[in-house]
Amino acid sequence: MENLDHEINIPLFGLNSEHCALTIDNGIARLNGIKAHKVDFNNQKAIVDIDPNKISVSQIIKMIRGLGYDVAIAKKSIQITGMSCAACAISTETILNAQKGVVNAVVNFANSTAIVEYFPSEITLQQMKIALQSIGYDMIIEDGKDTDSADEIHKNNYNDLKLKAIWAIILSFPVMIIGMFFMDMPYGNWIMMVLAAPVLFWFGRSFFINAFKQAKHGKANMDTLVALSTGIAFLFSTFNTLYPEFWHNRGMHPHVYFEASAVVIAFILLGKVLEEKAKSNTSSAIKKLIGLQPKTVFLTEENGKETEISISQVAVGNKLLVKPGDKIPVDGEVYEGSSFVDESMISGEPMAVEKKNGEKVFAGTINQKGSFKFIARKVGGDTILAQIIRMVQEAQGSKAPVQKLADKIAGIFVPIVIGISILTFILWMIFGGENSITFALLSMVTVLVIACPCALGLATPTAIMVGVGKGAENGILIKDAESLELAQKTNAIILDKTGTITEGKPEVTDILFNNSIENKNEIEQILLAIESQSEHPIAQAVCKKLKEDHVIPIILEKIESITGKGVKAVYAGNTYFVGNKTLMIENNISITEFDQKPSSKFQEKAETVIYFSAGLTLLSIIAISDQIKATSKKAIEILQKDGITVYMLTGDNAKTAEAVAKQVGILNFKSEVMPSDKARFIKELQKQGKIVAMVGDGIN
Repeated sequence: MENLDHEINIPLFGLNSEHCALTIDNGIARLNGIKAHKVDFNNQKAIVDIDPNKISVSQIIKMIRGLGYDVAIAKKSIQITGMSCAACAISTETILNAQKGVVNAVVNFANSTAIVEYFPSEITLQQMKIALQSIGYDMIIEDGKDTDSADEIHKNNYNDLKLKAIWAIILSFPVMIIGMFFMDMPYGNWIMMVLAAPVLFWFGRSFFINAFKQAKHGKANMDTLVALSTGIAFLFSTFNTLYPEFWHNRGMHPHVYFEASAVVIAFILLGKVLEEKAKSNTSSAIKKLIGLQPKTVFLTEENGKETEISISQVAVGNKLLVKPGDKIPVDGEVYEGSSFVDESMISGEPMAVEKKNGEKVFAGTINQKGSFKFIARKVGGDTILAQIIRMVQEAQGSKAPVQKLADKIAGIFVPIVIGISILTFILWMIFGGENSITFALLSMVTVLVIACPCALGLATPTAIMVGVGKGAENGILIKDAESLELAQKTNAIILDKTGTITEGKPEVTDILFNNSIENKNEIEQILLAIESQSEHPIAQAVCKKLKEDHVIPIILEKIESITGKGVKAVYAGNTYFVGNKTLMIENNISITEFDQKPSSKFQEKAETVIYFSAGLTLLSIIAISDQIKATSKKAIEILQKDGITVYMLTGDNAKTAEAVAKQVGILNFKSEVMPSDKARFIKELQKQGKIVAMVGDGIN
């Protein structure tokens, strides 16, 4: 659906299956002034594009509630400031009602308050405040918090449902015991009737209310089946309890089914509680992603003062401070300071990325040791993190081809079930013999009860939601349900190297020292002291190795970072260098037989080589490797046994690519490949008729 000016997201609750979603969708379709509409069962929302001249959001909500469903809407009384006359009240009311997500706003000039009904998922109190400020008014938000949320509404709904289920089970248990084991006890029927009545008409009243609302619109849903089956069973049993002689005069025993009606309500309420719990668990992936964004940030003002503000107050162009260990609040650009940032949330690469002046940073990524200041470039729904959240939500709301078939069947399911139950009743009445009415009624109720949960309309979307949710928790973003269904047909798979086949974390595999040096322990102490000053992941790997060998660093006289090459340090009057081959050559440090043979051997094994020198003498060679994951070789073997052709595409050099491919048993690989080249390679395979899967990270 196009994202037009009057597209409204209406958060719903009370939907139990795709049939419920279809009922609401059909109801919306009949309204005048609807341009486009879609009801997303998995994300429990209706997406409606309206003509505001013909219909209001309030009318849509009224229709939804009329069908027996509800809307996650918040209502709040807000204090308005800056109003001086009745015309001000009209202006503030107009601007509030014009905001996307506000259902209705009524402003009272006498007490300077506005009663606002709004969708918490669409608009916050802070956004309303900004809108009012734009026309010269303001509003007071208590504690600066937007306390209402759709989550809170759903939580209250879950707690209410749980309470009803507990009481229904408590009252149903004695009814079941009497009905099954003490049928002939004195006043047994009366006790069962008294206990079953509150289960049906108090704790289970929502089934009857919603069934009645559906009937008013000529519709039927799962609530209709529950209400019909339990209601008929209860009324039949009540008649038999009050007028048993009616059956005695006809030579029949007046059977009662109070236990069936009460237990069915109790079990369906329990099922709804478990379903609600499952729904909240499947959205945990979204909650975890949302949790990556901090609640507050440090704003740097023009005078240099730092103020802690709410994340919702951050605007584009604000200058923000990020301290060591903090999560980055919004997307932006570094203008002062430097650090290494863990961007694995976005890129998938476990190795931290250096950030300095002019570099981009993203919301949800984690700053490591240094602190820096950056300018906010994208906030709120525009950040990369917000886009990922939207993508997961859209995937959870998408439909697989098999689900579309399930939806069609679910749409005619309830009327068919009611038809079958009536036919069952008629057939038993005709061919049932002596106790035909009892058997007819019992069989009819059985048909209605068994059909109640409607697994058909619920199982497919729930499975998709759980699958997509679990994927997101494990860092796998599934584009849509169709992709999930198509995955089983994959016959070609492309693997990225770093962080996919390999760990993505540098580790020291070897440290070789020059045989001519006498004071090895002191050399190790100097090396640790130099590397301890750097935040680079490779330097941290060297530190980790030396600390494991119980080396203690000494204090250096001077240290200087040489961008892209390494580090220069001074200790006891001697100059030391730690870095790559280029740094050694530039400083005329001799590359002798000592380093050439081992370094070429390391490079053949796809290892990075770091050099450590004093003056013009090479002291040590350090080999650092990105270790292959323990599970990679086995996983590749399994894929190949299943007839899937495995390819490896990497941005690394040919030697490294060949070494890794050889170790894991991949025959098809390409090196020095850019992400765009990977996309082209996938298209080539698809032209050959292959169903291609790509396993990578970040921009891949």
